[in-house]
Amino acid sequence: MRNPTPDADQSEDKWPASVGHLAPAVVPRDSDYYRELQRLAAIVESSDDAIISKDLNGIIMSWNRGAELLFGYSANEAVGKPVSMLIPADRQNEEPEILGRIRRGEHIDHYETVRRRKDGTTIDISLTVSPVRDLDGTIVGASKVARDITERRRAHEQQQLLLREMNHRVKNLFALAGSIVTLSARTATTPRELASSVGERLAALARAHGLTLINPADTIIPSEHAATLHTLIKVIVSPYEMHDGGREDRITIDGPDISLAANSVSALALIIHEFATNAAKYGALSAPDGGIEIHCFDEGDRFILLWKENNGPPLDGPSVEEGFGTLLTRITAKGHLNGEILREWDAAGLTIRLSVERQRLTV
Repeated sequence: MRNPTPDADQSEDKWPASVGHLAPAVVPRDSDYYRELQRLAAIVESSDDAIISKDLNGIIMSWNRGAELLFGYSANEAVGKPVSMLIPADRQNEEPEILGRIRRGEHIDHYETVRRRKDGTTIDISLTVSPVRDLDGTIVGASKVARDITERRRAHEQQQLLLREMNHRVKNLFALAGSIVTLSARTATTPRELASSVGERLAALARAHGLTLINPADTIIPSEHAATLHTLIKVIVSPYEMHDGGREDRITIDGPDISLAANSVSALALIIHEFATNAAKYGALSAPDGGIEIHCFDEGDRFILLWKENNGPPLDGPSVEEGFGTLLTRITAKGHLNGEILREWDAAGLTIRLSVERQRLTV
């Protein structure tokens, strides 16, 4: 019976409402068995995990405090309702499969899935389901333990993103080191001159790469230099300047220079470093006569950085699949600066428009 009525000798006992239907109807209150049931009921009720029982038709039989906190339904709202009310429309096929396995006496351990709260939002959970048997050993239902794994899932996704970023950066650094040797070899006349030029450029590259790793709490960039936009750009693009017989105006910057807040420096450094990296590998900075014009200007409450490449190799336009570098800059611009990045390919070269919320740069 789902809601047995305790005998008169037990009526004064306070069983949790969510598991009250489990209260024994005929077991003496002073028996060890009765006290053990009370103890187990208290454990279930106080658990932070959602602990739910259901019959073989998928009807909810019990609902603890953890389930109420996780899904938003009270015990009175949930008990007697089909458990399918927690399952998103695109996952309704999961419940018949789970019930089928329970009828066969199988356990389901740490099954990661998605469930729906009372307010309609979804939540990532880890689900463990076990058969419930009566005194004769017949399976009469199932117990389910659901645990919120939203933070764990988010941490895992962030870890994967960081690992991909690390892999991307390492590959880029090897490619850039090769590009720097090639650029330096075009104008060097002696091994000593080549070594000096390569060494200077690698040192500049290390400084630029360091800017992409800045923690806002760090003081890597002293306050007296920092945090101006033009200074940041110059540090990052300095490995690609041609001062040894090449063009002095290879990279130009114009427009207003603004002071940057510490928490915007690393995001901007990462984005501009990615622009320069791609230009050195595929764009204007990979060609001897190539150059870049960087224009900065205000547009209402937005700040615009226009990156225009010229005299580079012919470009085929965007690939069908978004590369990780493009994905990384888009996520960084959107998440940290409330910005967007637009790219245009034409005969003159690539033009990139970075539009960000001005307040995010200075506050």
